[in-house]
Amino acid sequence: MSSEPPFEPPYDGPANDDSGADENRPGDGQPEGQGQPDPGEPNANPQANNPAVRARVPDHVAGGCFSTGAIVMTGPSEFIVDFLQTVGRPHRVAVRVVIPHAVMPQFVDALQKNLDLYRGRFGEPMMPTPTPNPNAEQRRPSPQEIYDDLKLPDEVLSGTYANGVMIGHGATEFGLDFLTSFFPQSAVSARVFLAAGQVPRLLDSLRGATKQLEDRRRGNSGE
Repeated sequence: MSSEPPFEPPYDGPANDDSGADENRPGDGQPEGQGQPDPGEPNANPQANNPAVRARVPDHVAGGCFSTGAIVMTGPSEFIVDFLQTVGRPHRVAVRVVIPHAVMPQFVDALQKNLDLYRGRFGEPMMPTPTPNPNAEQRRPSPQEIYDDLKLPDEVLSGTYANGVMIGHGATEFGLDFLTSFFPQSAVSARVFLAAGQVPRLLDSLRGATKQLEDRRRGNSGE
C-alpha cells in the first residue's frame, strides 16, 4: 500500500457546514484552518493560500460525543483511537476512529499547535486528579483484560475512518472533528469533545504510538 499522505491534510480550525456558515464550535476564537495545495499543482505551498475549510456535517454526528479518556492502538496500516466514556458503569467505547499511519503525525502536530494556542490564551489546562490505585503494585492488565471490562457496542466495533481532522477549543474543552476527505465533498465522520485537561494525556498517547511504529519500522529495516 502507498504511504503517501491523503489528499486533504488535517486542519486546525472551525468546520463549516455545506451552506458556508460557520458551525457553532466550543468557545470562541478558534485558530484558522490551514489551506491545502491545489491537486493540479503538486509542488504548491499549502501555506500560500488559506481558504475556508468546508466539510459537510451529517445529522447523526452533529451532536458529537463527550469523552473522558482514550486508548490508542497501532494496527498494520492504521492507528485505532478509542474514545471512552468512563462516567458510570460499565465503562464504554463511545467512538472508535481509524486513522492511517501517514495521517497521524499531522494530527499530532495540529493537536500540539492547538494546545500551544490554548496555553497562550488560557494558561495550563487543569489536569484531572488521578484516582489512587490500591492495587498499584499488581501487574498492569493486558489489552484483552482492559477490553473485557469495556462495553464495545456493535455499531462502534468497526470504527469510523478519518484521513483528516479539524480542531477547535474554548476555555474548558477541545472539539475534534474527524474528516473523510473524499472528492467532491469532505465530511465530518466523527465529532468528539474532550475536557482541556485530557488533551496533554491524549497527545502523549498519540506520540507514544507513533514512536512505537517508527521503532518497529527501524527494527524491520535492520537499522
